[in-house]
Amino acid sequence: MEPDKEKQQIEDSKTDPKCFEPLYIKYYEQILRFVYKRIEGLDDSREVTAIVFTKALTNISKYTHMGFPLSSWLYRIAINEINLFYRHTKKTRIISLDMKAVANIAEEENPGAERIVTLKKSLTYLSEEELLLIELRYFEERPFAEIGEILAITENNAKVKTYRVLKKLREVYARID
Repeated sequence: MEPDKEKQQIEDSKTDPKCFEPLYIKYYEQILRFVYKRIEGLDDSREVTAIVFTKALTNISKYTHMGFPLSSWLYRIAINEINLFYRHTKKTRIISLDMKAVANIAEEENPGAERIVTLKKSLTYLSEEELLLIELRYFEERPFAEIGEILAITENNAKVKTYRVLKKLREVYARID
């Protein structure tokens, strides 16, 4: 979907909720995957994703286009809903790693099983904010500008914070390994 077409659909959705459907169709799977990687229960993930889109549709009139895809705003809503889910359910936050994410962080093609275990253990030493930066950059492969938009910080701040967290992660990894 071209940016201008998406902008028009967002504007149309502000007056007619039916116009939100193409945006829902475009982003539903992406947001569901994002939520599922953090919650891991499919029913819970679907429920949280439904809440994300309900809140998005309800608040679409407040949305202001800032040069990023609507997904940035949806990710921000999803992050808040995931945090609420964990607060209300008292469940433990999970970290779901796929091989692509591990390869991105480890900066090697085929990290072995031992490295994956060590990396997973290392990630548990990060705060929620630090983990979110790593997830958005290396798991979701979001550009720094979009990470900044999602987290309501500047692009430069997103870059600096991410590299600091990566340095911390490498230090923790070295101690565990």
